[in-house]
Amino acid sequence: MTTTELTASQAEAKGTPDGRGPGRRRVLGAGKQLHAGPVTYVVLTVFALVSLAPLVWTAIAASRNNERLAQSPPPLWFGANLFSNLQAAWDQAGLGTAMVNSTIVAGTITIGTVVFSTLAGFAFAKLRFKFSGLLLLLTIGTMMIPPQLAVVPLYLWMSDLGWSNQLQTVILPTLVSAFGTFFMRQYLLQALPSELIEAARVDGANSLRVVWHVVFPAARPAMAVLGLLTFVMAWNDFLWPIIALNQQEPTVQVALNSLGTGYIPDQAVIMAGALLGTLPLLIAFLLFGKQIVGGIMQGAIKG
Repeated sequence: MTTTELTASQAEAKGTPDGRGPGRRRVLGAGKQLHAGPVTYVVLTVFALVSLAPLVWTAIAASRNNERLAQSPPPLWFGANLFSNLQAAWDQAGLGTAMVNSTIVAGTITIGTVVFSTLAGFAFAKLRFKFSGLLLLLTIGTMMIPPQLAVVPLYLWMSDLGWSNQLQTVILPTLVSAFGTFFMRQYLLQALPSELIEAARVDGANSLRVVWHVVFPAARPAMAVLGLLTFVMAWNDFLWPIIALNQQEPTVQVALNSLGTGYIPDQAVIMAGALLGTLPLLIAFLLFGKQIVGGIMQGAIKG
């Protein structure tokens, strides 16, 4: 076989550089299997509508009055009282201060949890030290303890520190989580090769530079997911803030609790307050959801 014939046969087997040939056809054939069919779109549409139904109903109820909500059947479309109910909920619950406090609390908890959980997860995943297995077992074991059991001793501890009714009372106990540590450990076990850490140390990088230039970039997709989950949990937390804070320095969930008082609670105003408390989460997801999904996909491709 001549050189020309050999080159032609290789091009036919692998596909020509311009993208033609059997190789190109095989790639296209494999790609067609990933295309979604009409059934997929129907199923996804149904799931999207079911997921959005509570939010839409909250908005509809917030746009009505208490009398209409008490009637049967309930309203299925928006009314004319949305903005007046939103204003009433904002004023009655003092949501201006509550929004600022929740942003401080949720933001600080998110940053602390992501950073500390990543550092602890890296230590458990890639560092060798005594009793690492036992410490990891104890860390995971704390996830099995109901948080209600820690309310009384935690409150007494915060009182001894003189932090009652202050935001640090809510922030400090949740700056790191056992779930976040375990989550980051499992991710870094697969996403961070030990050879990469050894190469950085051979190049003269100290532990801080290894963490900043190697660990954090490799863990970025998981950090984004953990950050989103932590922010949502911290924003929606109610049990500990209602015990540790008062109505002078509330978070959003504590402030919304004041809307349910009275002989006949105004359900429309309560729904308006719930809608206001949910909007920051929706905005955060709309702003950062694409980056989070993109980071997850980038990590999946690299893996």
